[in-house]
Amino acid sequence: MTDLDVVIVNWNGGDLLRDCLAGLAASDGAERVAVTVVDNASTDASLTGLPTLPGPLEVIRNTENRGFGRACNQGAALGKAPVILFLNPDARVEPDTLARARAALLAEPGWGIVGARLVEANGRTARSCARAPTPAAMLGRAFALDRLRLVPPHFLRDWDHEDDRAVDQVMGAFLMIRRDLFAALDGFDERFFVYYEDVDLCLRARQAGFAVRHLAGPVARHLGQGTTRQAKARRLFYILRSEILYAGKHHGRVAALALAVAAFCGQIPLRLAQALARRSIAEAGEVLRAARLLAAALPEIAPAILRA
Repeated sequence: MTDLDVVIVNWNGGDLLRDCLAGLAASDGAERVAVTVVDNASTDASLTGLPTLPGPLEVIRNTENRGFGRACNQGAALGKAPVILFLNPDARVEPDTLARARAALLAEPGWGIVGARLVEANGRTARSCARAPTPAAMLGRAFALDRLRLVPPHFLRDWDHEDDRAVDQVMGAFLMIRRDLFAALDGFDERFFVYYEDVDLCLRARQAGFAVRHLAGPVARHLGQGTTRQAKARRLFYILRSEILYAGKHHGRVAALALAVAAFCGQIPLRLAQALARRSIAEAGEVLRAARLLAAALPEIAPAILRA
């Protein structure tokens, strides 16, 4: 019988995935941990030479990139453990991380989701927890008003993350949740291809009456954007697309339409100006490509916005 199901969504993770699995293999109680790797049509050799784990290891090979949330749901459906951990392939847990996080989650009936303290490659603790986005804050950040401190930043940068506390959101790089809660919430909302699916899940968990907690004791090393950095234009496109969908789902159609306008009148021009100021023609090209992708996607996401 397994105590924990770990779901890892991989897309061209390469050595990051193997290092992630090695960390799981060295974890306390690893023989009671079941791991499912959902590969979203990688084109590298990610799935070759995977380390042997003490517990079960299942690999799902998708023939197309199904997105992060959908792949997470796909992997979670295979398990039966009372707790699920969604772990990015660019994260490596410390030996006691899984056991400490699971014990903390199950010790408090009112806790639904916990996240570990994420440590960056340089050894610094990442400011990984975030505020639930409000329409005003999302619009303000689209025009870089957070840099002027006129609206709060998305991530809790003014807190060192060195103590435990309740938060609005923990990052999907290490997100541990009760299985019964995950089932009650119908899992991740698959309309978010990537980005904001963790924001949405944490919000719905809190709306259901469960706490979302950051734990400072359990630690995972996290590279950050370990795979999405490979596709800069698509990364920006999916961020903008998910912001619009999130605003529509939780704040209504006016907020979603405002975010769509702000993307083309705020975020994209500002990012383009920054790229040109750095004389990076390649980066400017990525921004323009993201803008074209977003424009092409508007007819697809318009019905969801109008139904909001």
